[in-house]
Amino acid sequence: MVEVTTVSSIAELKELQGKELGPTEWYTVDQDKVNAFADATEDHQWIHVDVERAKASPLGGTIVHGLFTLSLGPYFSEQLIQLEGFTHTLNYGYNKVRFPHPLPVGTRIRVTSTISSVEEVGEGSAQVTTVQVYEAEGIEKPVCVAEALGRYTE
Repeated sequence: MVEVTTVSSIAELKELQGKELGPTEWYTVDQDKVNAFADATEDHQWIHVDVERAKASPLGGTIVHGLFTLSLGPYFSEQLIQLEGFTHTLNYGYNKVRFPHPLPVGTRIRVTSTISSVEEVGEGSAQVTTVQVYEAEGIEKPVCVAEALGRYTE
């Protein structure tokens, strides 16, 4: 069971700087989910959706779109931190995203998050930078490392 941290103020966010949260529960990215993502984004590159052709590739099978992996960030974040008492929260973007290792379809992944900075950006508001590390079962390198930005207003 994942321990969820509840935060209700910018001061509490600042107290979490440098503390690793997680890991989350495992999540399996199967071929049906990859195909649905390909349909939603019109990204049907064969390495993601053509199972037979991908088997003959150097990767040995289909791989998950990097952007699909990244898009799971909010799902995983909700397992780690609950924001209460804020009047407004917003995904503000990303500073840096890397995909150090391909993610084979059918592999289980999970995430750890570390709040690296909390910067006030106005009265009662802060920009929070969180480093998310996506690990895949049986793979040494992370499959994604992202610096996510959020804006929170009390």
